[in-house]
Amino acid sequence: MSASALMPVEEAIRRLLEMAEAQRLQDSESVPVSAARQRVLAADLVATLDLPPWPNSAMDGYALNVDDWDGQPLPVSQQVFAGQAPEALTPGTCARIFTGAPIPEGANGVQMQENTEVLDDGRIRFTQALNVGSNIRPQGQENRAGDVLLHAGQRLGPFELAVAAAQGCTHVQVVRRPRVALLSTGNELVEPGTPLKPGSIYNSNRTLLSHWLSALGCDVIDAGIVPDDLRQTRLTLEHLQHATDLILTTGGVSAGDADCLGQVLRECGKPLLWKLSIKPGKPLTVGQFGPVPVMGLPGNPASALVTFGLLARPYLLRIQGVEAVEPLSFPIPVGFAWPKPGSRREYLRARLEGGRAVLYPNQSSGVLLGASWADGLLEVLENRTLAVGDTARFIPFSELS
Repeated sequence: MSASALMPVEEAIRRLLEMAEAQRLQDSESVPVSAARQRVLAADLVATLDLPPWPNSAMDGYALNVDDWDGQPLPVSQQVFAGQAPEALTPGTCARIFTGAPIPEGANGVQMQENTEVLDDGRIRFTQALNVGSNIRPQGQENRAGDVLLHAGQRLGPFELAVAAAQGCTHVQVVRRPRVALLSTGNELVEPGTPLKPGSIYNSNRTLLSHWLSALGCDVIDAGIVPDDLRQTRLTLEHLQHATDLILTTGGVSAGDADCLGQVLRECGKPLLWKLSIKPGKPLTVGQFGPVPVMGLPGNPASALVTFGLLARPYLLRIQGVEAVEPLSFPIPVGFAWPKPGSRREYLRARLEGGRAVLYPNQSSGVLLGASWADGLLEVLENRTLAVGDTARFIPFSELS
């Protein structure tokens, strides 16, 4: 198949996101904030109280009424600690106050303690000028009750969950987890813990993808290993089709006699896209089997990594309602030469050293170790050469989780 007949990466992503829009999950559930990390918010989070709830001091110092102060030292009429309700400020006095403590009624400025002196009689002399509102955090500085703080479709990380906790939330309403059946195919595969026979290899893709799926908020259904057999592949898909939102497979998607997934989709299902202009990962196959989408990743581990990160990940986020599914990336100078242009877009395992991207020495699609060495993927566009110092787009692995 010529490079011109292969589907461009952008077109594949566009089609997958169209599929995801049609498959958006509608059900939601309330979960504890403590268990909501990486879940997707199902409804806007609206503030129920002002933050801060009352004016408070931004400094350790002394609160006073700036309008009534004539520049003379002031006696201290009270001490106000964080968590304490103060009395109204006695006219002609100041209040010793600590960071986060409520501002006493009648005070409208706080002088930091570094700009004060304690006189022998206990009065406080202020050594710097002070303006109304100085060092006071006003009520509602962060938000007002009724403000939308987080929007439906946002993924909940530590910062977002802290915002919810600051409103006193114990639970948040999130989209239910996508149910993803993870199916490995191939006569050569055995699970770790099983003795290797001649010609066998351990199934690393299952570990890679099950952890990755969990990080994306999915419930993983372990569908095991299916040998390269058309009938058994079809029966397995039939068994899984009504219990999952996506069947995710590895292996069996090329054009060889032992590559059964593509054949089953063509004969019993509905193939939607096949073969991308991407390296590694060209044999990616997507189709429909009964009511459930099927996404067939290549079996080589680097190919599975690249296609899952760039194509399966945005699909899984979009069905949960996430709009911003494209990973953040940035241009970076390269520390190597790439003299031979390729007809397919390439994603190279690379890391950053001295402000430049350098490559793992072995970019074979069968080599997984390069991913643990690398910081991310470096994109080399079709028909592009690179000289040392040229820039290319770098996608950190942290943006693909």
